This record gives sequence, C-alpha cells and structure tokens, in this order.
Amino acid sequence: MGAQWSQAFPPKPTFTETNLGSQNGKVFLVTGGYSGIGLELAKMLYKSHGRVYIAGRSKEKARQAIDDIRASAPTSQGSLEFLHLELDDLSSIKGSVESFKAKESKLHVLWNNAGVSRPPVGSVSKQGIELQLATNCLGPFLFTQLLLPLIEETASTEPPGSVRIIWTCSQIVELSAPPGGFDMSDLQTPSKDQLQNYIISKFGNWLLASEMARTVGRTSGVVSVALNPGSAYSNLFRHTPSLYFFAWPLLYAPKKTAYTELYAGLSDEISLDTNGCYVVPFGRVANEKDIRRDLLDALKPKEHGGSGKAKEFYNYCEDKVRDYF
Repeated sequence: MGAQWSQAFPPKPTFTETNLGSQNGKVFLVTGGYSGIGLELAKMLYKSHGRVYIAGRSKEKARQAIDDIRASAPTSQGSLEFLHLELDDLSSIKGSVESFKAKESKLHVLWNNAGVSRPPVGSVSKQGIELQLATNCLGPFLFTQLLLPLIEETASTEPPGSVRIIWTCSQIVELSAPPGGFDMSDLQTPSKDQLQNYIISKFGNWLLASEMARTVGRTSGVVSVALNPGSAYSNLFRHTPSLYFFAWPLLYAPKKTAYTELYAGLSDEISLDTNGCYVVPFGRVANEKDIRRDLLDALKPKEHGGSGKAKEFYNYCEDKVRDYF
C-alpha cells in the first residue's frame, strides 16, 4: 500500500527541462501531443531544440498547439510538425507511417501517449473492435510495428539504450485489475463495464512494453518501457466528467505528469540493463517488490516462471493487425 500511496502522492520530479540538455538533432514522436500530458511533453522537447512530431487526428488542434508552443519558446532551434494519425482506424495507420518516413530517416523516441478512457458503452473502432482496446493497444501496436525498422536502424547508430518506445499504463491497473490482469477471453466479449475495458487496455500496454523489451530489445538494443504518468487534469476523462470532482485531490497539472514521460524517454537512469522497467510518477523506476506479484508473473514468459500472458497478448495483437501491414 505504501508504494501505491507514493504513486498517488509522488515526490518532486528530479528530471525536468532544467537538466534535460540540448536535444538538437534528435527526432521525437508524441501521439496525442496537442493536449494534456502530450502537449506539455512536446513543449519540453521543442524548447530543448528537438525535432518534434505531434501525431493525432485533428490538424486544427495540432496547428493551434504548434503555434502556442512556438510562441512560448521563440529562441528554440527545434522544429514542430503535425502527423495525421487515427489510432482507431487500423487501415489508415500505414499511411501515417509512410508520411513520417517520407520526411525522416531516424526516430529516437516514440511516446505512445494518446488514449481514450471510458467512452459510451458500445463504442467501437472503424474495424468494429471495442474502442479502448483498439485505440489504446491495437492502434499503437500497429503504429509501433510499422515504425520499428526505422527505430531499430536509429538504435544501431546511437548510444546503447538511448532509442526508446514508451507505452502508457495507469495506476488503476495495480489498484483494480483482477488477478493476472485479465483473462484473454475478455477480449472476445467486451464487458459492459467500461472501467474494466479501460483496465484491460492499460494493462495491455504494459504487457506489450514488457514483451517488446524481451524480444526486440534483446536483438536490437531498443528500450521499451511502460509508465504510469500520474493522474492529470486533462481531456482523457471527458467521457466521465464526475471524476474531475471526485478525484481532484489526486489530479495534478499535466506538466508534472509529463515529467514522468520525459524521464522514461530521456533519462540516463534508464538503460539496456533496465529495459522493460516500469516508470512511476514523477520519474522513478518502480522497484519490483512494490508491484503486484500476479502482474509481474503476467509479464514473464512461462520458461522464466511467469504465466506467459505478455507473449500471449502480444501474439493476439499481431494476429489482429496482420492484415494492415
């Protein structure tokens, strides 16, 4: 319980824009980067002279965010670009990746930051998949897989452990997930409880981060980590506005929670030795002894004493997106 209390009421961040250093020459991609946590992260990256892509469905919102970010850092030598991306439409994601690759030959850090929380019951993606699973897991998984050759190529020319893929989880998984996180059968028949579906999608990201670290990280040196950024005042809860009232003591300014993402993506405290770690607010590597044992078991393959759920879910995602490569 002490570890959960520490995540809800975290210590002050120690890795911020003040000790970030210049990111000139680095290429970053932030999904959902024009609002909330993603917007604050994009600001920090741009102010540190990085080349930042803000990916999302709304060109209008992205352009406004880009104008605001530029105005806040007039001396930056970085750049900002919009990348159209619809995570709830698997058929469109390859086109987004091709658009990015037409402009860039490297990608140093991908933040899978965008997501949806508890939309109306029955909400589905363009392919008829439960919306949270589609937007929070399958879309980012396909996006990442299509970008992976470019990410791996970048890793081959950069310092070991500096090229990373970041996946967004949530403390709600540790607090409310059933034993083992979820049953694979839950993916076939989504619950009418949207909180349960949200938990599945968030733990799904953690599983994907872990399995990618174990497989891709072992062969290419790409670091893959999951994180709980902390609860922020953002439009993530637009479908459940009552949470803003009931959870206000636990909600923080998006900038503070963005420090968790900044740490995960750029701190030297994360390396190949800590590949697959779990990052908690506002920028700390969680100690395994503080994580629920059943969740840790789900992350590990059967040959290492785990349940093998991470591999099983990874394979499930591969099967669901196979036709969209």
